[in-house]
Amino acid sequence: MIALVRGEVAVRRPGHVVVDVHGVGYRLAVSAETLRQVPAIGREAVLHTHLVVRDDALALYGFASEEERDLFLALIGVQSVGPKVALAVLGGGTPRELVNAIADGDTARFQAVPGIGRRTAERIIVELREKVGVGDAIVVARTDDPRALAREGLIDLGYDPGEAESLLGAARGESVEELLASALREARR
Repeated sequence: MIALVRGEVAVRRPGHVVVDVHGVGYRLAVSAETLRQVPAIGREAVLHTHLVVRDDALALYGFASEEERDLFLALIGVQSVGPKVALAVLGGGTPRELVNAIADGDTARFQAVPGIGRRTAERIIVELREKVGVGDAIVVARTDDPRALAREGLIDLGYDPGEAESLLGAARGESVEELLASALREARR
């Protein structure tokens, strides 16, 4: 996966930039917030990236900070929010401002984004409120622990946290997939 692009800005337009990295131009879709921070054409830029692979295209998205990329990843994890809508949300303010809006339950802020209605705005707040935090630094909850990820998966499937813990208590396996399969077999009993 391409995680970072460093090079000379070759094109700077609303919605995207092209960064020349040793003679190869990478086109990165960017939010309005990131575009404000991209330097002028001919200057060096460093953008954190996320690559989205679809059947018909490879799309590279660029971000001015890791926090913005992490918030993008959290947003595209919400049902009905794709990469284009997530970029539009990110264009509505700094990551800190958006995390504060999520924490405050400010649905109006998200409804102001084209493509987001009341239900999607509410879904963003409900699904992300526990995943993002506010304080001195923006924190998007990340973990590589297979049990914690399996627990989140069970909760996403509709189990309450207590049930998820109970099911995982008897689960066997090393990977998230093995733990989930074992826990779901246990749930069927």
